[in-house]
Amino acid sequence: MRWLWLALAVWGAVHPMSWFLAWFAQNGFDLMGMVDAWHANAASSGLVWDLTIAAIVLTIWVIVESAGTSNWRGLWAIPATYLVGVSFGLPLYLLLRRAKA
Repeated sequence: MRWLWLALAVWGAVHPMSWFLAWFAQNGFDLMGMVDAWHANAASSGLVWDLTIAAIVLTIWVIVESAGTSNWRGLWAIPATYLVGVSFGLPLYLLLRRAKA
């Protein structure tokens, strides 16, 4: 399973980031413009909220489980989630929670 989590983490980092970088290439490094684009219509706003809620739930899970198991390495999934996305943070956490010390 570790190889699967690794492959999904790589895909979850590279694929969304390619879209973000393409947007920045067209619009400049305008974070507020990107946020406005995310809320261009009801469908995209719903997706943004879906991913935001998933990111919050993942963060709580990572913190609670890391504290309970003292597997502090898993905390790397939190910045990965908020800097790239849930598609990177979740498989990264699943990989890190199974990694040998």
